[in-house]
Amino acid sequence: MNLLVNKITAEEDLKSAFKIRKDVFVIEQEVDAADEYDEFEETSTHFLALLDGMPVGTARWRFTQNGVKLERFAVLKEARGQGVGQALVAEVLSDISANNATIGKLKYLHSQLTAVPLYSKFGFEKEGDIFEECNILHYKMKLA
Repeated sequence: MNLLVNKITAEEDLKSAFKIRKDVFVIEQEVDAADEYDEFEETSTHFLALLDGMPVGTARWRFTQNGVKLERFAVLKEARGQGVGQALVAEVLSDISANNATIGKLKYLHSQLTAVPLYSKFGFEKEGDIFEECNILHYKMKLA
């Protein structure tokens, strides 16, 4: 098994990322496509995970007024349980750390309940009460 996570620089890779997000969020989780794709696509830093050369996962991060938000983590159903999510989180955090503009800024995300253990492995802690976003239960999590 060959797992690789790359920062997206090519339009073709971005299309692959959007297709993964459509498959996971819009089709599987029934999130409205209007909520899934937003005005931050062009200002976010996107990533694509490849398992044996096939696009299977994606994520992005961006600056917000609150700090640095990690978001849109998605792994195709057939690739789950193979370390793709962990590899994405690790690569996104590495990229954020390499960007001097992120120093001293809060790193946070909105985690679906099922993903809380994944983010906890990287030092994220739940903050506040459970909330609903796009009809899915979430916790806000921040990097300790």
